[in-house]
Amino acid sequence: MTAERPVLHRLYRFQCLLLLLIGSVLLSPYALASVSPTKSPNDPNEYRYLELDNGLRVILASDPEADKAAASMNVAVGSGDDPADREGLSHFLEHMLFLGTEKYPDPGEYQQFIRSHGGSHNAFTAFADTNYFFDVEADFLEPTLDRFAQQFSHPLFTPELVDRERNAVHSEYTAKLKDDGRRFLSVRKAGGNPDHAFSQFAVGNLTTLENTEDNPLRPDLIQFWQEQYSANIMTLAVYGPQSLNDLENMVRQRFSAIENRDLTTKTHPQSLYDDNRLPERITAESLRDARSLTLSFPIPSQRDNYRTKPASYVASLLGHEGAGSLFDTLKKAGLVEALSAGLGMDTGDHATLDVRMSLTREGLEKQDDIIAMTFRYIDQIRAKGVTQERFDEMKQLAVIDFRFRERSEPMREAMRLASLLRDYPPADILSAPWIMDRFAPEQYQAILAQLTPDNLKVWVSAPNQAFETPLFTEWYETPWHREPLTIRDEVDAALAAQLNLPAANPFVPENLDLVPGQSMAHPIQLGELDGLDIWYARDTRFNTPKANVFISLRTPEARASARSEVLTQLLVDAIDTNLNAWAYSARLAGLDYSIYPHLRGVTIRVGGYNDKLHKLVNRVLLEFSDPDFTEQRFRIARQRLIDGLENKAKDRPVQQTSEFIQTALIDGTFPVAEKLAAAREVTLEELEAFGDQLVAKTDPVMLAHGNLTEASTLNLARQVQAMVLNDRERTVVERSQVRQLPLGQTAAVLNVDHPDTGYTLYLQGNDTSYEERARYRLLAQILSSPFYEDIRTTRQLGYIVYATAFEILETPALGLVVQSPEASGEAIDDAVDEFAESFAGQLAELDNVRLNREKQAIISQLSERDRQLGEVSSRYWREIDRNNIGFDSREQLAEAIRKVSLEELQHTFREALTERKRALQVSTAEEGSNSAVILEQLRQRDAVTE
Repeated sequence: MTAERPVLHRLYRFQCLLLLLIGSVLLSPYALASVSPTKSPNDPNEYRYLELDNGLRVILASDPEADKAAASMNVAVGSGDDPADREGLSHFLEHMLFLGTEKYPDPGEYQQFIRSHGGSHNAFTAFADTNYFFDVEADFLEPTLDRFAQQFSHPLFTPELVDRERNAVHSEYTAKLKDDGRRFLSVRKAGGNPDHAFSQFAVGNLTTLENTEDNPLRPDLIQFWQEQYSANIMTLAVYGPQSLNDLENMVRQRFSAIENRDLTTKTHPQSLYDDNRLPERITAESLRDARSLTLSFPIPSQRDNYRTKPASYVASLLGHEGAGSLFDTLKKAGLVEALSAGLGMDTGDHATLDVRMSLTREGLEKQDDIIAMTFRYIDQIRAKGVTQERFDEMKQLAVIDFRFRERSEPMREAMRLASLLRDYPPADILSAPWIMDRFAPEQYQAILAQLTPDNLKVWVSAPNQAFETPLFTEWYETPWHREPLTIRDEVDAALAAQLNLPAANPFVPENLDLVPGQSMAHPIQLGELDGLDIWYARDTRFNTPKANVFISLRTPEARASARSEVLTQLLVDAIDTNLNAWAYSARLAGLDYSIYPHLRGVTIRVGGYNDKLHKLVNRVLLEFSDPDFTEQRFRIARQRLIDGLENKAKDRPVQQTSEFIQTALIDGTFPVAEKLAAAREVTLEELEAFGDQLVAKTDPVMLAHGNLTEASTLNLARQVQAMVLNDRERTVVERSQVRQLPLGQTAAVLNVDHPDTGYTLYLQGNDTSYEERARYRLLAQILSSPFYEDIRTTRQLGYIVYATAFEILETPALGLVVQSPEASGEAIDDAVDEFAESFAGQLAELDNVRLNREKQAIISQLSERDRQLGEVSSRYWREIDRNNIGFDSREQLAEAIRKVSLEELQHTFREALTERKRALQVSTAEEGSNSAVILEQLRQRDAVTE
């Protein structure tokens, strides 16, 4: 549960219902007044909009192939509705609704039911909304909806849980005290308009959620729920394989009980920024070694313009990354590393258009030059950027993307639909993000007219700021400074001369036909080409003319040492930088690529519409075969790498404990200290030599999957052979393995500068067999909810609490994770021991019905149908990496889970958690570290075997 998410852009509120007249088809009486949204031609789902008598608006999605069902309730109430004297109350209410209802009073029942039926749940609170969501095995949608609906109609707000859960909210607050994202948000609130509700503290803590006799919290909580939550400002999405009529009956029976208090959503007529202070610069001090610059322009709300999208049109030009773009020009000058543009907030009355940049050190020093260059580029857009041709191209790409849209997971779809239904007309909620009705130059120019020097707020963040008289945010103690801003008229003439608006996109797909032939059950090996293993699978089951190509250049050089790992990362950065401007148009046209280092070498992945995919593959290979290095780029990339490594010491405590475990146990990984030392020493000359050395010996493999023929696959393989592998020596690069822990428990303490304690207990299995993996997966499944209920809800040790299957490279393990604002590592470990003792009794009483239920929950997750081509491609690629040419790892693991007996499970529990046969306990503290010694000891261990 999170307290603040980026605000979803809400663009329209429908005023009247369109009646869908259907001839003689027999429908339920309710369906006769329903609306069917316009859907993608590639979407086989059926949809129905309806409004219940209590004003609740509902969108139903029937997907007969779905093995998971999901629902999401969006309530148009958020942190912007908090009372001034109860900041964080909407977030606290979000927490409390999960903790028991009149029909289901047990506070852990909802989570346990969903977990035991293969699902998950969560919620988030944003400025104007709170969204609750879950997924579950499809057969159990109805009983889950019964529990879900009760939370909105009959919550208990149990007194003792009110006091307990405020501690959980406080733990959530303290966990992010050193999170720069949360700290910068506090500066955005402090530096904005103090009269706007956005300025309020959104998370809440023990102070704002005080619970005393003089100021009891529960009455305020109930009053807030009664005065703010109402069926008529809620939107519900339900997604499942059931028929629309069945889904409608489920909803009407349960959600009609939510009271309609006939409320209206809160409006925010105040400006987001204090207009009298513009133009203004606000600088905040970051903890991490990173620098950012955001140019934020107040503009009118864009919610009503979703059919013409003027903000998107302008932002697409400002955020373009092609040759001559603002980003390309500034990056070549060594000033920025990333740039994006788009809507920031949109409250319905006011909005912002933001241009966000990640800066280099030199960029921070020259931020005034960057701002001046941005206005020079805006002038070009104003003068020449608004054209019918550019609009037509954007519309064509939007039409293609909507035509071939693939479905995502049911829970993600439900969340999206519930949120969009808040403001889109029902008929448009599926298509609205892609609608571009007409060329609207007057609207584009109206946006551009707001992008002026006197209508600008600049936000800067950087470390080590020496403010003379700093301001501090109230709850996060973040130092910040504000000053009037003067925009320079003059710019660097040489840089300005490089600015150009984007040319026509050469990658717009033209041939969108599907290749003939049946989709293949799994990839087949087409043979070898000069040592290159070629795997191929034709796959058009998702009716999209897309394909994915993976090329892995396995090489012993990539992970020979910490130094070679650093050089590999720098090489990949150079290739990415050289490709970016040229390939950006391809990304806009539905193609994408990535080059990434891994434990066995480097992988090139190219995917998207197959029509011009070969052109992108060719260019990526060309760049990989002969990368261009410059002194400036090397210097910047090496510094970024150093900054990233140093910033790991500022990660959350539980992130650092997890990183320690993986570094200690995975063969081919190296400690941060070794990589830092190497990064500080490597030279440009060394990198240039390494580029050729990296692929001197290779163990290459390739997969082509999707809308491709065998012939085109073989042509791609020939490109790889000719451009990268020619005259290279062949070798064998084995998979990395996981080191086996010694018998007994090993305890490591990390020194971490954070008020919270991080704790991870890693309990390793004996071997990598499917049988052992099955036992650990099942144990994690059964133990997860009780562990959360005991450690988080009952003991209130922290907000971040979970038990999970901690499998690494097929080595099974159980992970118990806690981050606590109060308890020490020893206290957390004592609590885990007490939990283990009590859970042993629960496990002893487990019957076969419950055991089989938990088995089925995992099996249902393993056997979920693939919903997108990329999911299938990635799974095939993982199987090829494992050398599993049967492509049946999921099926083998599922079968092993079916065979686990209760006696075997109890034995595994005793070995793992009671006896801690092979355990690594890692906790954080401010002093007393033994991590270096333990790390060195573990890195000498042999690997876990089958």
